[in-house]
Order: sequence, then C-alpha cells, then structure tokens
Amino acid sequence: MPLVEGPPGRVPHQGLDRLELIRFLQVAQTITVHHGALAYLLGINALRASEAAVRIEDYADTLRGYRVLHLVGKGNKPATMPVTVPVLRALEACRGERSSGPLILRPLSGRPVDRRDVYRMVARIAKTAGIPRHISPHSLRHAAITNALDAGVPLRDAQILARHADPRTTEHYDRARGNLDRHGVHFLTAYVAGI
Repeated sequence: MPLVEGPPGRVPHQGLDRLELIRFLQVAQTITVHHGALAYLLGINALRASEAAVRIEDYADTLRGYRVLHLVGKGNKPATMPVTVPVLRALEACRGERSSGPLILRPLSGRPVDRRDVYRMVARIAKTAGIPRHISPHSLRHAAITNALDAGVPLRDAQILARHADPRTTEHYDRARGNLDRHGVHFLTAYVAGI
C-alpha cells in the first residue's frame, strides 16, 4: 500500500487498508489475549499509544444502553466512547477473572504495559500478520479513522471517534475526499426528490 499523505510538515503514514486491519485484528488474538485487546483498542477505538493503559474499571459503566470506555486523552481531555461487541469480547478475554487494575499486561512479566511495550506488541502483531512494512500504534489509529471514513462515517462522527478538536485534522485521513460519487449533492437530490 502506498504512503498516505498527511498535512504539510508531517511525516506520511503507512496506513492499513480494510483487509490488512482485519488480518491484524485476527492475528493479534492468536498471540495473546493482551495483544488482542490492544489491537482492538488501537484499531477500532482509535486510541493513541499513550491511552492504551486502560484499566478494567475504565470500561465497567453502561451509558444509554452501551458499554462505554472512559479515558483521558490528549491534552488531559476526558472522553467516553462506546465499546462494540467485538471489542468488548477482546477486552473481556484479556480481563479474565480480574475485576480491577490494568487491563493489558506484559505477556511475560504480567506487569502493566507502557508505551514501549505497546510499540513492541504492535510490531510483533504486524510481523506475525505478514505486513511487510513498519506499523506503529499510530498506524492503527490512522487505520481506524481512515477505514471509518471509507465505510461512509460522516466527517463529524469520524472527528468524534478520533477526538480531533479541528475537523480539518480529520479531513486529512479521508482518502476519498475528491470522490464525486460521495458528493453531498447526490444525497440532497435524493432527499428532496423523496427517493
């Protein structure tokens, strides 16, 4: 896959397309439950490496019928996001019989992961999945946002997923922003015509 261009002055990212993301998530679960939980948090919930130190208590609440994850993101901004069933399965498998404390642990020592552990675990998953290029935790965040936009998630909702303050930041992840098939005029025409 080619490099995905970002804003001027930033290093381009090597994103994962839909099939690579699926493979990454599947392979992660075969390594350890901790790799699986990490992959889902980064690749579906678009967490940053610094946010991966989720505690079991952070996803214990239910809000408006959804299991939710509470976290403190970039700039110490609190965020609440739904936890979908596949993500919850991965988190619960990782949790096991534990009821509190750090969720994702180092595979050998059982101690909580830090940023370096997150990078190492992502690299191991990518290598095992046969992805022949460097994949970082941000590559997974990038994949989550980009694939959400590719799936038709409106820009505003993708911005909320990414927790970007400025929608222009989220726009840089949209591979199809010049695609006339997705132009708003089509939706408006169908809406006005009653189709």
